[in-house]
Amino acid sequence: MLTWDKILSFSEKGNLKPDFRVEKTESEWRQNLSEEQFFIVRKSGTEKPFSSDVCQQFEAGDYHCVCCYNELFNNDLKFDSGSGWPSFSQPTKDNAIAYFADDSNGMKRIEVKCSACDAHLGHVFPDGPAPSKLRFCINALAMVKKA
Repeated sequence: MLTWDKILSFSEKGNLKPDFRVEKTESEWRQNLSEEQFFIVRKSGTEKPFSSDVCQQFEAGDYHCVCCYNELFNNDLKFDSGSGWPSFSQPTKDNAIAYFADDSNGMKRIEVKCSACDAHLGHVFPDGPAPSKLRFCINALAMVKKA
């Protein structure tokens, strides 16, 4: 199980190697994504809180990166954080996500990206439910769900 200390270590010392890599040009990414998706995943944007009904969907299934379909999260570890973004307590695999220190907007946070294609997903915080106490706060438009 991932812990906050492990995540901080990854962000400082380097991330785990992904199972595969996907590299495309900006033009190639634009061909497969909506303008809003592109802004979020390729330009580190953020969708408005409560703008997606994904927060309230708890049917079985896995969430994959919208860019490369890397499996990121499972619905079994999803919870309603009340934050306005889909929230998970753990990724599907430790190496599915890459972690980076983010000091933007006057905040100290840990940005989470897809380890396979570097798509910006959101941020992780140490205020989630036990036992991990992690809250992966993820842009809904950065993911696709597979049943």
